[in-house]
Parts: sequence; structure tokens; C-alpha cells
Amino acid sequence: MSIDVRTSPFLKEEESRSAAKLRRIASPRTVVMLSTLALGAWSSPFTLAQAAPQAPAPVIAAPVSPEVLSLHASVKRAVAKPNANAAAAFSAAAASSGFNTDQGPGPGAIGPGPGCDLFPAPASTGAAVGLSYFGPSPSSVNSSLVGPVQLLNSGTVDDQNATVTLPLYKGTLKGTNKTVWYILTDVSDQGVANELGLNYSAKLSFAANGARTGTLDKEGNIVFDKGTVDYSPVRKIVPGPTGSEFPPKSFAPGAIGDKNYSPYVRLTNAGGVIYNAPMIAFDVDASKINFPNGNVDYSIVHDEVVAIDPIKMTVTINLINGFSFGRPVWYISMDSSQELPAAIEHNTYAPLMASLQLGDDDSFGSPIERIFIATNGPESGQCNNPLRQGLDPDLNDGHRPNNVLGGIPTIALDYSPAWDAQLYEWTQSAIDKGFRGQMREEFQILTFVQDGLITAPGGAAFGSSGFAINCPIVQRLD
Repeated sequence: MSIDVRTSPFLKEEESRSAAKLRRIASPRTVVMLSTLALGAWSSPFTLAQAAPQAPAPVIAAPVSPEVLSLHASVKRAVAKPNANAAAAFSAAAASSGFNTDQGPGPGAIGPGPGCDLFPAPASTGAAVGLSYFGPSPSSVNSSLVGPVQLLNSGTVDDQNATVTLPLYKGTLKGTNKTVWYILTDVSDQGVANELGLNYSAKLSFAANGARTGTLDKEGNIVFDKGTVDYSPVRKIVPGPTGSEFPPKSFAPGAIGDKNYSPYVRLTNAGGVIYNAPMIAFDVDASKINFPNGNVDYSIVHDEVVAIDPIKMTVTINLINGFSFGRPVWYISMDSSQELPAAIEHNTYAPLMASLQLGDDDSFGSPIERIFIATNGPESGQCNNPLRQGLDPDLNDGHRPNNVLGGIPTIALDYSPAWDAQLYEWTQSAIDKGFRGQMREEFQILTFVQDGLITAPGGAAFGSSGFAINCPIVQRLD
């Protein structure tokens, strides 16, 4: 029996998906407008209706020359290893941030039930032999095949505690003696990414209007031209009533950047390459942030930090569960362009990120990729519910919402750490008919939007919700 690939249903399905992607790229930008009446009475909602930024023409950096690459090579650090007391640090962080209103990273990615723990079962489950009889993971031959695959390779992932330990960098703010403690996760040049073990994101080349500028010094540290962060505010979230926790009654982020702060920085003396360099602490001496065993002071350090060691120059960061095209992933959440998502995400409010062009997804000049966030996903049973997903559960039990990310490295070419948030709501009709469940991939969600089962919050037209989140991908779990 032969199969004519030209008429294969698998090929037709792929063509249909490609056509859908092209239609999505070609469609006009959708701007979602939600009134405070539709969301309920709450203060300072997401700015969901906003004019497209009048940005200058995007800065597109050509691949760097060997001479410039050698300059970037000075940025390279040894792969960061977790300290010997990593487990104790994780326990200390978990104890200090057990609920969503507390400071710190919140509960980790390995939660108390299947709705808060996406780590896959071993391949030996249900087999007649133990795991040792199985061969190596196919991803060891081809990273696009079944994983796991670590994508951010400058550090070490602790899969027992769901943390990643990365090199800590010590930069400065131009014209001052103020220290900028930061990490590096993504870069716009493939060669630099390969050299440093970072994620490559071609889309970061278009992020210049939402980026700071800086220069590399002779030690391979960044001198930032502008941008500061105040870590002293106390993060607070007061959820709405049970079953409708989102939007919250009130909120306050735990770290606030000034108008010039963005995690993205374009290096003017190094080929215009753009790095993702989220700030971890600002204007403090090493002795003030020396927390290698946890018990971090979150009034001076980023809330997602589990441990920080300025002697060994490492920082350990909480990992977060998500999905990309059906595959469970771990990522870190570092910054948001508005205050409400910063409060919900335990990250830094970065005002300059609001200059990023949103809504255009994979069209030319777009710096973003889409992240899909349920508002009223399955909540009953909390972490015991394997279908748990969304902001209502997040604000109810404190665990993360299991968001759906678009393309990531090894799955697609359109990865960006700048995620254009697309909030979605299950319609009452879909809920009443028992259709509501856990979404795990982009086209599944888009199909349900097309079929009228999902809308933007309040029944509005589905599309960009008007804010961006800086969430570098760390590991694909399968």
C-alpha cells in the first residue's frame, strides 16, 4: 500500500495550519478595549486600549564580525553551578513566599498536585522493564525531538527544586558609582548566543525602541546609560471573590523601574547587538546581597531570586510552568510593562517595555511572540485538578497559571523573550456545556476563539491585551 503525500491528511492539516499562520500574520492589528465596568470595580486595570507607539524605524543588526564577536566573548562566564545548599535555599524561599500576597518568588514549579506540576512521567511508566532499559532521549540526537532539552545553557537547572542557577554580572550606571547586578538570558545575534550559551532571538533585533543603551567595558560587563529599579516596595495582591479572583481588588508590584528601565539593552560599541539583561539588584554592595543559602532580602533583590552569591557570582531563580505547542516548559519571569502583571508575576515593573510594538506577532519588525493567559480557566480542586489553568486559580491558591507560550527554540524560529500577553476568557456557554479545559498550544486556543468558545475578558474581541512580559525560556521538559 502506498500513500500519496500530496493527498495525505497529515499534509493537508499542516497546510491548513500554515495558512492559518499566514492569515494571522497578514491580519490587521487587533486592539482590545475592556472597560472597567466589564472587568468590575478595581483600580488601575491593564491599559488594554493604547495607541500603537510611534517608534523609530527598527534597528536591525547584521551578524557581527569576527572582531565584534571577540568583544562579546569577553562577556562569557563559566557555567554557573548551584551552591551546595541549594535545597536549603529553595526551602527557605518557599517558606517565605507560600501565598500570593507574600514577597519572594511564590511556590515553585513542582507543586503538590498534577495541576501545579507539569514534570512528565518517566518513559518506563506502564512498561514491563525499568527506565534503565530505555535508550537516551531522542533530543540528544536532535534537539527538536522528544526532550528534555535545556535551552538556556549558561547555567544549571535543578530539576528537583525547579530552579536555575545563572552567572551574576556586576555592571555600572554611566556617570555614577552605582552598581547594577544583572543576568543575561537572550541575545539578538546567533553567534553571540552560541558563544555565551544564551537563547538566540532574532526578534530582539526589533526591540531597540523598548531597550536601554549601554556599552561593554574591558571586563565584559555592561555600562548602562540609564535605567534604575527600586526594590523596596512591598508586593501585595488582594484577590477578587472566590470563583472570580481576577481581576484582583487591589495590587502593588514589589519592584518598580524608572521611566528609562527595560531589561533589554542595545550595546552601541558592540555592533548594536541587543541583550536581555534583567536587573537583579541595584546600587548595593556585595555584602548586602550575600544570600547563598536563601532567606533573601526582597526589599533590595528581585522577587524571583531564590539565592544569590556575589562571591561566586551566581544567582538562583525560580522556574515557572508553561506549555509551548503541547510540550511542558520551564521559564523565568523577570519584568512586565505594566504594574498589574508585574504584581501578579512577582516581577519588576519596567515602563520602557511599554514602547515595544505589540499585536503584530510574526510580521516584519515585530519584537514579540505571543503568550496566552486564561482568566477563568478550571479552578475547582486547586492543585489536585490536572486541568487547572488561569489567573483565577493563580490568585486563589498562589501557584502559577500554566500559561501557553508561542514559539520557543527547537520548536519554532519566532521565539522572543518579550511576550505579548493575550488574555482569554471561556464563554459561559462553553462552561455550561462542560467544554472548559486546559489549553496547551497556540492553534488549539486560536481554533476555540474562531469557534466562539473563547473571547477576550468581558466578551471583547480576542487579541493583544496591551502589555508585555519578559519571560526567558529555560528548559523544554519533553
